[in-house]
Amino acid sequence: MIVGTVNIHQAKTNLSRLLSRVELGEEIIISNRGIPIAKLVPFRSSSNRRNSLGQDRGRFTVPEDFNAPLPEDIARD
Repeated sequence: MIVGTVNIHQAKTNLSRLLSRVELGEEIIISNRGIPIAKLVPFRSSSNRRNSLGQDRGRFTVPEDFNAPLPEDIARD
C-alpha cells in the first residue's frame, strides 16, 4: 500500500488523477495546512469482504480457554 499526501488545493485541481492512483491501490491523504483531514482509499464492495470470511480456516486453532477469565494478578493490574 502506497500512501501519498496532497493539500486541498491539489486534491481539487487533480481529483481525476488522484482517483486513477487510488484505483491502482494507492491511498491518498488530503491535508489542510499540514493536518490530515481525509483519506481516499480504493472502494471494496461488501461482497468482496464476504468472500474473504473464513479464508484463514485451518491456519490456527482457538484455545478452549479463549473466553476464560484472566488470572487474578493480571486482572488486578
